[in-house]
Amino acid sequence: MKRFSTGLAALLLVAMTILFSTALHADPLTVKTAQGKVHGKTINEGKVKAFLGLPYAAPPVGSLRWAAPRQPAAWKGTRDASQFGHHCAQGHVFDDMVFQDPGPSEDCLYLNVYAPADAKAKSNLPVMFWIHGGGYSGGASSEPRHNGDFLPLRGVVLVTINYRLGVFGFLATSALAKEADGNAGNYGLLDMVSALHWVQDNIRSFGGNPGNVTIFGESAGSFAVSTLMASPMAQGLFQKAIGESGGAFPSALNLGGETVAERVKIDDPWVESLGAHSLDDLRAIPTDKILEAAMKKDAPRFSPVIDGRFLTEPVPETYAAGKQAHVPLLAGWNADEGSFFGMRGMTVEQWKGMADGLFKDRAAEFLKLYPGDTDAQALRSAIDFGGDSFIAFGTWKWIEAQRKTGDAAVYRYHFELPALPSKYHPGTFVFHSDDIEYVFGTLDTRPGWTIRPEDRKMSDEMMGYWTNFAKTGNPNGEGLPEWPKYNDDGYPLIHLNNPITSGPDTLRPRYEFLLQGIPPMHM
Repeated sequence: MKRFSTGLAALLLVAMTILFSTALHADPLTVKTAQGKVHGKTINEGKVKAFLGLPYAAPPVGSLRWAAPRQPAAWKGTRDASQFGHHCAQGHVFDDMVFQDPGPSEDCLYLNVYAPADAKAKSNLPVMFWIHGGGYSGGASSEPRHNGDFLPLRGVVLVTINYRLGVFGFLATSALAKEADGNAGNYGLLDMVSALHWVQDNIRSFGGNPGNVTIFGESAGSFAVSTLMASPMAQGLFQKAIGESGGAFPSALNLGGETVAERVKIDDPWVESLGAHSLDDLRAIPTDKILEAAMKKDAPRFSPVIDGRFLTEPVPETYAAGKQAHVPLLAGWNADEGSFFGMRGMTVEQWKGMADGLFKDRAAEFLKLYPGDTDAQALRSAIDFGGDSFIAFGTWKWIEAQRKTGDAAVYRYHFELPALPSKYHPGTFVFHSDDIEYVFGTLDTRPGWTIRPEDRKMSDEMMGYWTNFAKTGNPNGEGLPEWPKYNDDGYPLIHLNNPITSGPDTLRPRYEFLLQGIPPMHM
């Protein structure tokens, strides 16, 4: 009996030694996903773990070009997750978009996960799911301004994704509709849903809470957020939403809204012009040839459609009926979204002539809201009206719709801190997309830009607001100026400036005027 006890004790000692050694030497940069193990790296002096280029869907190539995303294949061994995956095939769209990946490809359905260095499988941290902008035709998760070096330090897990763009993301033809039982288009949006499902299945292993996901995006990414809120396919995959400059509500900039039946009348003739007489022919055309044709001036605009699957009706109708996701919303836009008007200049004579030409019998009312008694005032009003027509009015309608039927808190902002001129933005404006580096804490990635103390302070405050909202659905927190809820008692919003202030919406009459209609114009 004594010998048995001694032997058992020895075995227990060996087992404990092995367990202790395994725990001691467990690799915190190796994580098991549903497809297999991945090995990441640390960034920001070891403060953040980064897992890059993780496939969330099968490569959309060959027969899967213009098909709904499929499950990614499993792998054996451990996959290197230290480098970004390819960005999605696209033409040259914006000069200020630069990428840190191997280059463009149709094999691009990859995402990146960033977590605090001490995050573990049971950390249960809020998840922030970023959707990049670019007019649904450009951009990628590997842009330096979206880097995950800093947001995770606020106690969140950050996910950034690629999704199919332009012709590869939104082509809708009769042949594609026939192949998919009447559905066509919206492949880029279906990619987002697929990535959200990947988060549900895997994010806990990286320290995230799949029951506390905030989707957020800028420009087309913000359009996507408002659209995901309306899609029955995305219900339950997220609990909060943030929109930065954009909403899928009609304005001078419309990204979607047609039915498949309407779109095929445009896309079918374009496909025929390529010499493709079948889907096999179309899928056999090389990537660069497709892109070359899609970038021509007479090519269709490839954008979301009402496909009967992802979207069953126009987005505004879903919100009007209260069928959208009833989740807290934080949204707003920048002060000079129409700064491109500032580049052109404006005079009193030109401004009043435009008012008469566009609004005719409403011109006098228009000029009260957008006055132009001096050249300087006319220029300011041109910037304001350009920004309202371009992006602000549609975002305002989204915020209003969610306030009325969303049954959840809404917070509205106006970003007003003017940036100094930089390489791609010569004027002193709060231009479209100016907010991104502040939200991500990546101010140093903007080329040719002088960063001031007030920029650092604003970035710190915005990261605080955004991550507080991701944690609780309320952006307020210690050390931050109070951000009131957006409601019908004055429609208060916060002014993100130096200093930050808040108060009632004094510009509401402009948007109520625009509700009467914005005539077509060349922006």
